[in-house]
Amino acid sequence: MSLDKAQRQRREIKYIITEDLALAIRSYLSNYLEADEFAAGKPDNSYQVHTLYLDSDQLATYRAANEGERNRFKLRIRYYDNSDFSPVCFEIKRRINEGVVKHRARVHRHAVSPLLAGESPVPAHLFKWNPQQWEDLLTFWQLVERLQAAPRAHNAYMREAYVNSEATVRVTLDRSVRMGPEFGLDLGTDLADGIEVFAGTVILELKFTDRMPMWMIEMVRGFELKSSGAAKYVQGVELLGEHKVARRLSGFEWGNAVVSTATSAPWLDASASVRGALGPNRT
Repeated sequence: MSLDKAQRQRREIKYIITEDLALAIRSYLSNYLEADEFAAGKPDNSYQVHTLYLDSDQLATYRAANEGERNRFKLRIRYYDNSDFSPVCFEIKRRINEGVVKHRARVHRHAVSPLLAGESPVPAHLFKWNPQQWEDLLTFWQLVERLQAAPRAHNAYMREAYVNSEATVRVTLDRSVRMGPEFGLDLGTDLADGIEVFAGTVILELKFTDRMPMWMIEMVRGFELKSSGAAKYVQGVELLGEHKVARRLSGFEWGNAVVSTATSAPWLDASASVRGALGPNRT
């Protein structure tokens, strides 16, 4: 079984740096890390990342982050291309005090629209059965229903990524960050009209599951790095203007959850009943 390199629980420290410094750090990292599985073999060990952020009409998750709440979360759909055959990741990124907990479920692209329209989750929505991802999918769905969250913004950037063999340390450098309003579910890759976020800089993120390794501490000291907030969604909304994302797609309705044929009860009655009735053999 391959290692889960998503680092479900971790510490995360961000820095906004210049391109020259980013190139020097790339050279330093080559002594300790290798390109991650998505970056290996690509120019500059980089690949494109697309994120569709979901939020309430009142932009509840944006406001929680902007106001610095210690325990908060974001709802997002992450994807890497526009192929109908590629998985799409439903993600909850929780900030709990100084740590980060990440819930992720890989689902079929064709499942996105019905799930966000209120259809109850079933194991067949998953790209591949995994008990933890099933739990994460149920949790994501429940939070979307509770907030009545809908698509708000499309974020795209180029990610240069490195990881150690144990998947306990991960370093990313994000460039060309762009964001634009998005209220649909096409999951496209065209963001020609998006605005540039953190223009002319690189976002460096140090991620580790235990203690920061000594070589990383020496890197921070040697390059005189100063940590800084670099929340792409928050910064993007501020630059776009809240009024441009605080509305939903016309006709995108909530409150009409599909009744599950396996449970004969709406999802919101009890998540436990869905978990019990829909197991790994129900596909």
